[in-house]
Amino acid sequence: MVNKAKITWKGNVSFEADLAGHKINIDSTEDKGGNNTGPSPMLLLLPALAGCSSFGVVGILKKMRITEYKMDVEVVANKTSEHPQIYDQIELKYNFSGENLDNAKLMKAVTVAEERFCGVYAMLAKTAAINSIITNNGVEI
Repeated sequence: MVNKAKITWKGNVSFEADLAGHKINIDSTEDKGGNNTGPSPMLLLLPALAGCSSFGVVGILKKMRITEYKMDVEVVANKTSEHPQIYDQIELKYNFSGENLDNAKLMKAVTVAEERFCGVYAMLAKTAAINSIITNNGVEI
C-alpha cells in the first residue's frame, strides 16, 4: 500500500498539505519564521500517534463486544533541545468512561493496539520512551 501527501508552499514556512483530498495548514509560530496558521510538522505526529492507536483500540473493543463507552486520548511529548529535535519521551493517556467497563479488557485493547497494530507507535517507539496510562471513569488502572 502506498500513501501519498503533497505540500504546497504558501510563504515563510507555511505550507498547505493535501492528504488524500483533506487539506490542512502546516506552519510554525511567528518567532520561528511562520505565520501560526497551523500546527508544526512535529506537533502533527502526536494526533497521528493517538489516532493510530485509537483506531486499533476501537476495533479490538468492538470485537470484545464493548461498544457503549466514551474515549479520548491525551498526548504529551518531550522534545529534545539539540538538533535534529526529536521526541524522546511520550505519554499517552487513554480516558475511558461508561458503565461496567472491564479494566482488564481496556488494558488488553490498548496494549494490543499499540504493540501489534499501530505503525506510528512502532516507529516512534524506536526513538522515544512511550508510557501509556489508562483511566476508567477517572480512575487510573
